[in-house]
Amino acid sequence: MAASHLRSPKLDTSTFSGAKIMNTPSLKQVLTNPYHFFAFGFGSGLAPKAPGTFGTLAAIPIFLMIQGLPLYLYVSWLVVTFALGVFWCDRSSRQLGVHDHGGIVWDEFVGFWMTMIMAPAGLVWVVVGFVLFRFFDILKPWPISWLDKKVHGGFGIMIDDFVAGIYAFVALQLIAYLVRLM
Repeated sequence: MAASHLRSPKLDTSTFSGAKIMNTPSLKQVLTNPYHFFAFGFGSGLAPKAPGTFGTLAAIPIFLMIQGLPLYLYVSWLVVTFALGVFWCDRSSRQLGVHDHGGIVWDEFVGFWMTMIMAPAGLVWVVVGFVLFRFFDILKPWPISWLDKKVHGGFGIMIDDFVAGIYAFVALQLIAYLVRLM
């Protein structure tokens, strides 16, 4: 009888020499460790399947609260949450001993918020933005795929999703423009 259920997943520790290796943190660990709490999107990254999708879904209520901000405040929000994300994601991944652990979803939060800059009002546009962001985040067209593979640390975790958010933003704005023309 094989004991495959006892095997731990293979962890990439190449950039974390000397770090303590840890599997996915428990809900208690996420709730009590501020780095994990934010990096794991308030716990949304603990979803057993598609944590990036659940992380993006968890970003929507916050978007609904900030969508009415003036553009300069919205952009300031993005800059601050991106910078904090670099810090939180770096610390969380180092503590876990895994670069860009699948449960780290703060990058999805910020990537989605990037997508939604100046989005038309309405739930349909939130859904369109969600779908576009997930599309570009999963597909990873160049240079997103390059960034994902070559840039490490907290900045590496954040930047590929931010660029996916830029792609999704451009697509969303193009769709909104075409809809206005109809």
